[in-house]
Amino acid sequence: MTSETPGTPVNPVITPVVHWHALSTADAASHHAVDPGQGLSEEEAAARLARHGPNRPRAAPRRSALSRLGAQFTQPLVLVLIAAGVVTGALGEWVDTSVIFGVVIVNAFIGFIQEGKAEHALAALARAVATETTVVRSGRRRRLDAAHLVPGDVVWLAAGDKVPADLRILSGKQLRTIEAALTGEAAPIDKHTDPLPADTLLADRRNMAYAGTMAVAGQGHGLIVATAAATETGRIAQLISAAPEMATPLTRKMAEFARLLLWVILGLAALTFVIGVWRGEAWNAMLMAAVALAVGAIPEGLPAAMTITLAIGVNRMARRRAIIRHLPAVETLGSTTVICSDKTGTLTENAMTVTELWAGGACVTVEGHGYAPEGALSGGEPGSALREALIAGALCNDATLVFESRRWQHAGDPTEIALLVAARKAGLDENTLRHLFPRQDELPFDAVRQTMATLHEVEGRPTLYAKGAIEKILPACEMQLASSGHEVALDAASRELIASAAAAMAARGLRLLAMARRRVAAGSALTEQALDAGLTFLGLAAMMDPPRKQAIASVRTCHAAGIKVKMITGDHAVTARAIAAQIGIARDGDGAEVLSGRDLAQLDDDALQAAVARGDVFARVEPEQKLRLVRALQAQGEVVAMTGDGVNDAPALKQADIGIAMGLGGTDVAKEAAAMVLTDDNFATIEAAVEEGRGIYDNLVKFISWTLPTNFGEGLVILAAIIAGVTLPITPLQILWINMTTAVLLGLPLAFEPAERGIMYRPPRPPDAAVLDAILIERVVLVGILMLAGSFGMFLLALERGQAMAEARSIAMNVFVAIEIVYLFNCRSLRLPVSAMSAFSNPWVWWGAGLQLLLQLAITYWAPLNAAFSTAPIDARAWVEIAVIALAAMGIIELEKHWRGATK
Repeated sequence: MTSETPGTPVNPVITPVVHWHALSTADAASHHAVDPGQGLSEEEAAARLARHGPNRPRAAPRRSALSRLGAQFTQPLVLVLIAAGVVTGALGEWVDTSVIFGVVIVNAFIGFIQEGKAEHALAALARAVATETTVVRSGRRRRLDAAHLVPGDVVWLAAGDKVPADLRILSGKQLRTIEAALTGEAAPIDKHTDPLPADTLLADRRNMAYAGTMAVAGQGHGLIVATAAATETGRIAQLISAAPEMATPLTRKMAEFARLLLWVILGLAALTFVIGVWRGEAWNAMLMAAVALAVGAIPEGLPAAMTITLAIGVNRMARRRAIIRHLPAVETLGSTTVICSDKTGTLTENAMTVTELWAGGACVTVEGHGYAPEGALSGGEPGSALREALIAGALCNDATLVFESRRWQHAGDPTEIALLVAARKAGLDENTLRHLFPRQDELPFDAVRQTMATLHEVEGRPTLYAKGAIEKILPACEMQLASSGHEVALDAASRELIASAAAAMAARGLRLLAMARRRVAAGSALTEQALDAGLTFLGLAAMMDPPRKQAIASVRTCHAAGIKVKMITGDHAVTARAIAAQIGIARDGDGAEVLSGRDLAQLDDDALQAAVARGDVFARVEPEQKLRLVRALQAQGEVVAMTGDGVNDAPALKQADIGIAMGLGGTDVAKEAAAMVLTDDNFATIEAAVEEGRGIYDNLVKFISWTLPTNFGEGLVILAAIIAGVTLPITPLQILWINMTTAVLLGLPLAFEPAERGIMYRPPRPPDAAVLDAILIERVVLVGILMLAGSFGMFLLALERGQAMAEARSIAMNVFVAIEIVYLFNCRSLRLPVSAMSAFSNPWVWWGAGLQLLLQLAITYWAPLNAAFSTAPIDARAWVEIAVIALAAMGIIELEKHWRGATK
């Protein structure tokens, strides 16, 4: 390994688009001016490294901690608070100034901590590529750090190697790669060297190997045609970088609400100042009155309360196996209207499983799923032909399956592992079979021959076992094994029967392998000619990556909740249609329309929007097309959740309103691009997360509906006092006390409200729906007016009775808090009456109300707080009057709820 560290090129080379898969191996090598046998010289490689740069994705710049902290002080409502603090400071009201700036700092600190997330997607891409590889330089093979590779290098691959860059295959011996993370194709891909048409889709380019994928069988060598950002993986990195941070429905609505509230507050504050000065009041007194109105109208506790409510939701979801990476994603789940799901590893097990076996003229169903050999063979009597077919599949096999560390461990080709599992379900242990019938020779799987064969000593006779594509095996068969175990002639009718069974299985999206055998003479060598004729047909194994059982129920629940589910996969159309029909995604079942990536490429944006609205299944889709599909749905106003686990899913995960990655089987790239990670890789967890998201959004709306009347009422009290020409009933400092203490002790308990019954039978909220509907806005106004009437009325009554200004203000302040306490119980449900709610299902509201009462007693009767907040003790009569006003307000709100329900 070289010791030098490649640097970033001063002028990176912009490589023109070349269809490498359409070129012959000679033309590809000529294009890079390299002799495949000799490779590049060290000098030429160094020169190209300087031009192209190191073979690793570029890290994205991240916001500094100072930048994130500064952003907390630029929100519109925070700027109003800062201005209010400056004004009070200029007027010498240092206590008011200290409290206002204290509130600003606390809110900023909470926001800074919660937004302390890093964007690691590109760093994860760097980890996804190989770190060391075998390269040919100056005619010699050597191991080299993958970061030093350049276009034109010749590298060697063997089973178990990660592909370090995009390669044009130059030679291959049974070379097969797993590309599920890039294309969504679950099965290994056979590689060859022949040129392909220029318009061949990424998933079908079998003469290419792509960075970050894995070689699982055979060996070969290839020419590097792209490194770093120019690879398919690097191109995905650029798509991730280009995808903007999506604002969630809540953040968009709250931003709109903040801007509207800002102008309303500034307008009312200016109106207050102008009216007061016009009435002859001192300008500095009116400036303080305007500040009081601004401070009162701003819901200071709202940002912190929202953050904490979402954080509580994060903890709830973590208990249900969903990890939230970005806080607003909690709420977004509740407003999701479409879930776009990848197939492999998300809706399916990502474990190839034999589901049907055909032998001796009968079809047998294989129960169970995954790589655990649990399940039985049903639907027919397992005969000798079936047993012999399973033996062939187990012996003509290089995979391993062992039970270690309390789980089934496997290695090798997924289709071969599936055959071992099927054999074990029938009571056939491959280790025992391999001991009884040792392998004497083999012909490895060949992409052209599409067959693998092994030679064994069986009961004293050399026996050839073969497995492969039915179109290769069946024509070479002259006999077939009957269910009785006797060999019979394979006539035209039998061939038609086998072909018909195979066609029916393929139509259901199943992958097929045919098994055969041949008795050979003792001492005979195993040659390809032995596979050309004289075989005895044993049977068919039909397999698939099966759907998760929980996914079927989850899709059904999503449909009941009004959420559309769409499958977007890189797999074949037939397979995608079959899985979609089994899970319930395809509305027309087996006859559902499936749009391929080639179809999508022909559509402009308008036609794509129509197609995505109409279709539910999209197959052979490439990364940019997944991105286009998500954007097309968003252009129609949908709130899109995208699930996935592969590198190819990452750009769409980043673009979606909420990206959901698989935690166990997902790539690091997908996890880092997503807003939520499922720790159990279970699509069913999404259903639970949506339910939690809906409940959390309800609780946020309850908090907003509860807190706004206080701000509205405080503003009305200030404005009414100025218009009436009387002293302010509540000071700015008292307003801050009310807003901050009640937001924590009374508002936050609403975050712990359990979800209301029937929450998953409601349709999703329309994406353009306001946070508060007309009914709730009218209720906010009603409660604000009740607060104005109660507090202002009691303030004037106290002055009329001759009570001191501090006492009158204490009474007015306690009226506000008392109404807030009873209104808290009203807000436990925004539609149902208080009597319909379980009294102690949320004990936090009782604790909050009790602590708030204690604080009110402290600010009313404790001398230090009296001095700080200009309050004074009040008598028992005042408390009785306050209680009567609060209970009357509660009754009026309940009557309004009843009237609304009766008029629906």
